Amino acid sequence: MATEVIEKGTKTINVFIADPLSEDGIFPLRQETELDLNIIIDTGLAPEELIAKIANVDVLLVRSQTTVTREVIEAAKNLKLIGRAGVGVDNIDLTAATEHGIIVVNAPDGNTNSAAEHTIAMMTSLARYIPQAFNTLKNGKWDRKSYVGVELKNKTLGVIGMGRIGAEVAYRAKGQRMNVIAYDPFLTEERAKELGITKGTVDEVCAAAEFITVHTPLLPETRNIINKERFAIMKDGVRIINCARGGIINEDDLYDAIVAGKVAGAALDVFVEEPATDHKLLTLPQVIATPHLGASTVEAQESVAVDVSNDIIKFYKTGTVTNPVNMPSIPKEKLAQVEPFFALAEKLGKFLIQVTEEGIQQLNISYAGEVANFDVRPLTANAIKGLLSTNHGSHVNDVNARYLAERIGMQINEHKTTTAKGFTNLITVEIITETEKHTVAGTLLNGLGARIVKVEGFVVDVVPEGNLLYIKNQDKPGSIGRVATKLAEKDINIATMQVGRDHVGGSAVMMLAVDNEVTTEDLVYVAQLENIDEVKAISL
Repeated sequence: MATEVIEKGTKTINVFIADPLSEDGIFPLRQETELDLNIIIDTGLAPEELIAKIANVDVLLVRSQTTVTREVIEAAKNLKLIGRAGVGVDNIDLTAATEHGIIVVNAPDGNTNSAAEHTIAMMTSLARYIPQAFNTLKNGKWDRKSYVGVELKNKTLGVIGMGRIGAEVAYRAKGQRMNVIAYDPFLTEERAKELGITKGTVDEVCAAAEFITVHTPLLPETRNIINKERFAIMKDGVRIINCARGGIINEDDLYDAIVAGKVAGAALDVFVEEPATDHKLLTLPQVIATPHLGASTVEAQESVAVDVSNDIIKFYKTGTVTNPVNMPSIPKEKLAQVEPFFALAEKLGKFLIQVTEEGIQQLNISYAGEVANFDVRPLTANAIKGLLSTNHGSHVNDVNARYLAERIGMQINEHKTTTAKGFTNLITVEIITETEKHTVAGTLLNGLGARIVKVEGFVVDVVPEGNLLYIKNQDKPGSIGRVATKLAEKDINIATMQVGRDHVGGSAVMMLAVDNEVTTEDLVYVAQLENIDEVKAISL
């Protein structure tokens, strides 16, 4: 898919580890014998130091300490993959990585249990004033009256974000006999019923809950999702927990809500700016906090590093990854369904870019027959890759194909139909420019492989490989013979020929597979023939 599979011993792969990782976590890299991995561990680098050392790095492995900026990515001339040993990737410039065709992978499952447990621990500690009571006791005071807490039983927990961690928190809260109301844009009523919780909007969650915990990624849509307007609709005495990302909750608004008595307390593991040792929220006795410890367990540290290490190995052995962040994630069994079509889709795109000299405004791809039942996102990426290959060369890949196309203003449309009109499967690719429209269609034939079966609506049967001549002509006697004679004069041998026409004496096409590369001079020579409208050299 996105990279060339590396054969044993053919290339040294430089893996740069920029943040401290568990040695057990990178053990899969240490024990790998089929790939020639050169592991470099250099942590605590300033941005300019990392930039100076990354030119020949193939894989960059980080946690949260290192920020992978556009400058870092542009300095890394050989970089193919960035691994984040953890869930969040807000310390990685995903736009720059995607633009440069670099896959970003993370470990979304590795710290799920650790983060969920930490959330429950923080919620319980908040409800029972455990840190405050401990500090009082440490200072020599036995004070039982000041720290009368509340029980979790029968209280309503509001969960904003029902991904892996949010769902685990909800599961554990049910074990505490809490009621759970949750919001997530992908949470369905059926799924909520299955989990034994109530589905609500963000406002409904805020209005109903005595405890509220957030578990969303930090995105433009989720930044400050809990703010003064949302605090205003909450119950008096609500308690807030954030073990996800700083910035999901507006910190200034939270401070004001606590001072005003609207919020009884907050448990925070994350802040907008870290370290946060002098944050004003820490001056409030109602706030308890930890220094970003959600994933700080022995098991989680090892697990996230193992997951990313295995993805690095898989990437170089198979060209695929398990947990991609900036490209479609497709289960292995579904990937196997569409993989045979990869080369066909790419060659259809490569064919079309060679028949036009104008900028492409619109790309329409139709999937018909069996292929319409598959996840076709990788096929679309391959078709775009073929289209852009002339101008972008090897720089375009599965990761950045759609991004590059959209950046130049190309509109991309997909269409599926189960009707393939005589074919088991059919992929039709159409490009529209300011003045032209071109189409080509291909299929996979059992036992015979890929075929181009239609060009501009004309039926043909062409193997999409090698040097081809695409000729538009008038269906007149002698046209084919004259073309063959002219090519013979140029010592160009015809391997196969396919012809098609719309009606007798009308428009027609010739598709010739030739043994030689056809020069511009040769094209002009053939184009001068009578009844020849256009001649294009196609290299597949």
